[in-house]
Amino acid sequence: MPLIIIIVSLTALKYFEVWRFTEVSWWWVTGLMGLAFLWFEFLEPLLGLDKRKAHDEQDKIRKDRVKKAFSENKKRK
Repeated sequence: MPLIIIIVSLTALKYFEVWRFTEVSWWWVTGLMGLAFLWFEFLEPLLGLDKRKAHDEQDKIRKDRVKKAFSENKKRK
């Protein structure tokens, strides 16, 4: 995500010709876009980071559901 923020910021600064960003080549911007593409399409799935995030979210949902079920069970008694 930080890479995407950097790309958007650099693109906006370059496009609107802010300060020294006018001297930055568009190749730097497109290079970062290519790097982001490679990361999100190939490296992240290769390293399993996309699955890990999904598993963490599912674990959190499961723990919340268990906690809610036990708290409701205590209230009934």
